[in-house]
Order: sequence, then C-alpha cells, then structure tokens
Amino acid sequence: MLGRFLHRIGALGPAFQAMLVSDSLSISAMMVGHVALAWWIAQQGGGADLALYAGILAVGALVFLALLSPLGDRYCKRTLMTVSLAIQGSAAAILAMLAHSGAYHLPFIIAADLLGTAASCLYAPASASIVAELLPADQLTTGLGMQKSGQALGRLLGPSLGGAVLAALGTSATLGLYALLMGVSAALTLRIPRRPSTGSALGPTAWLRDIRAGLAAKWHIKVERWWTLVTFLFAIFLFPCIGMLLPLKIQSLGLSSVWLGSCEAALSAGMVIGALGLSARLARRAGRFAAYTVAVVVIGLCFSTIGASHRPVVLLGALALCGLCVSTTQLVGQTHRMLAIPPSFRARMTSVHIMVMQVAATIGPAVGGAGLNHLGVDGVYMLFGFAMLLTAIGYALAPGYRPFISLSHDMVDGYYGRTYPQLFEPQRFG
Repeated sequence: MLGRFLHRIGALGPAFQAMLVSDSLSISAMMVGHVALAWWIAQQGGGADLALYAGILAVGALVFLALLSPLGDRYCKRTLMTVSLAIQGSAAAILAMLAHSGAYHLPFIIAADLLGTAASCLYAPASASIVAELLPADQLTTGLGMQKSGQALGRLLGPSLGGAVLAALGTSATLGLYALLMGVSAALTLRIPRRPSTGSALGPTAWLRDIRAGLAAKWHIKVERWWTLVTFLFAIFLFPCIGMLLPLKIQSLGLSSVWLGSCEAALSAGMVIGALGLSARLARRAGRFAAYTVAVVVIGLCFSTIGASHRPVVLLGALALCGLCVSTTQLVGQTHRMLAIPPSFRARMTSVHIMVMQVAATIGPAVGGAGLNHLGVDGVYMLFGFAMLLTAIGYALAPGYRPFISLSHDMVDGYYGRTYPQLFEPQRFG
C-alpha cells in the first residue's frame, strides 16, 4: 500500500512533490511543537493554564482566519506559504529561547504562539488551494488525496519525534527542533513555481461580499446547514479530547512525556492507515451513510473507553481506532461536500466551515476546563465520548443527509450549483 502511494506521488511532478514534502514536514513540525508546549504548560501550570492557552489560541485563530483567508485567492500562494512558514519558524525560535531561559511565563508563551497562529491562518487557505494550480483537472482528486495522506503521515511522525526529543533533551531542544523543521519547510516551498495572482485587488467591499455569499450558501442549503451545525456540536467535544485533556490523562496515570508522543502518534497512525485506502474500502463495502454513522459512534465509544480505562495500552488502541474513524468521516463527508460546491465558491465556503470549527475549538476547552473542576479528567472523557456518540443521531436525522451522502461522485459533482443556482450568482451580493 505504501509502495503504491509513493509511485502515485512520483507521477504528479516535481513541483507537487516539493509542495507535498513541505506540507507534510510543516505538519510534523507543528506536532513536535504541540507535544512540547502541551507538556510544558501541563507540567508547569496544570489544567487551568492549558484551558486558558487553548481558548485564547482558538479565538486568535478565528480572528486571524477571518482577516487573512481572502489573501489566498488574490496573491501568489507560494509566496504566502513561504512567508507563513518562516514566521512560524521565528515564533518557534522565540518559544525555544523562553524555555531555555528556565522561566515559565504563560502570557509570553501565548503571545509568541499567537504570532505562529496568525501565520498558520495565512498558510491554510493557500496550501489547501495550491494543488489546483500544480495539477491538471484529471489529476486533482488524486493530488488532494495525496495531500491528505501526507498530512496524516506528518501527524504520525511529528508526535513520535517530539516525544522522543522531549524525553531525551527537554522542552527547549524540542522547540528548537520545531523551529528548524519549519525553516526547512519554508526552504522547500521555494521549489514550487511562482504564479502571479489572477484575482481582483483586495478591498473591504469585495471581502465582505465574498464572506456574505459564502455564509448565505452555507445557511440556505438545508443539508449543508444541518451537517455544519451537527459537526459543530461534535467538534466541541472532540477537540478537547485530542488536545488539552490528553496530557492531563497521561499525567494522571503517572506516565512520562514519551507516552504523550506515543498517544499522538497512535491517533495519527490510524489516520494514515485510513488515508492510504482502508477508509475508502470501508466506505465502498458498507456504503457512505453506514460508514460515516458508524465512524462517529466508534469515536464516541473510543473516548468513553479512554476515560474509563487506566491501562496505557488501551489509550493507544482507542486513539488509533479513533484516527481511522476520523479519516473515514473526512473521506466520506468532506470530499463529498467539496465536490458538491461550485469551484468558484469552494474557498469561501471552506473558510466559513473552518471558522465554525474555530468557534467550536474556542468553546470546547472552556467546557472541558469547567468539567475538570467537577468530574476530573476521567469523568470529562466519558461524558464527552457519550456526547459525541449521540451526535450520530443528529447526522442521521439531518434533512436530506442520507440521500445526499448516498450519491455517487459523478452525481454529486456540482450538485449544490444545480440544485440552488440562485445562491451562486456572481453579483448576488454586489
């Protein structure tokens, strides 16, 4: 399976290969930084500091995403990616110096990481859409699948590397590695050909028009509205379970930082296995509706099991299975919805979806932090897992969800545009 993956990458050309390696390496770097920062804050400040840190970063990401996402449609994407990765590397270097000084100052940590967060919000829309510039239309689906697989591989390698370096050399060295990997990623983007912008100049009126049109399409397409709302609820409980709660769970079991890296790696390993073909096979065999619904149920059961169990090996197995199920929901859900959106609206509707998820990422840590005061980390895991399990009912009852998700790829391509043509008129909000 891995051999076929590498062969398919080779057929997509050197520019795409450079983008793919840079993108995967930057994901690994971010995971290295995530392991180091989560462990440092959990060790020095505990759950309250982790909740505050996660909440502020989520709010910052929401604001930066709204302000910066239009740039990807108007300026050279390679330049935006290079500048973004260089800024993230600089922010990581600042964090490494803070850790090396031996002084723990949460406001300084948050300020430095907010700089990196702003850069990542500049990077995300550019990297998500540059594949369409590097590949012809008949290779676009393959390229997007390769990108998701490469990102999942980065999520697999990053936590393992971060956990090993953290255990052997400490926080400052791990953050230094984070900065180095970001620098290498930025250098790799220079191998991607530059392309001049073909979009119109950025102005307040055009920006607001694009956002309003994307919001209107999200809201007036019934299946899209309900799917987004249920996913929003699901994400409120998911993000803390794979973020702020995980280092606290590991520390409650008396385990070392190596286990944090191992758990992050297990989650990513499940995503890699799914992205390399197992998720697609499950969807073909069981059907898209059944595959999506069962995946959501299993994710809820996995996190409830993590809360109830005190055996480290159970954590690894549950997180790996959870990663496979997350990969399945992405394959079945996100790809299907992306095909349904007209090409001229994909970037802005994707931006709306990302912003909704950022709101969930803001609320989730706050809810998790409040729950820790009353239930402890085990109780919060079990409660959040049960809540995610219940959202499977919401997906199943969403109007039009089952017939839409059961459409073939050929039938779903441009489905929203054909069904709701009035929502996609270029001058509707002009």
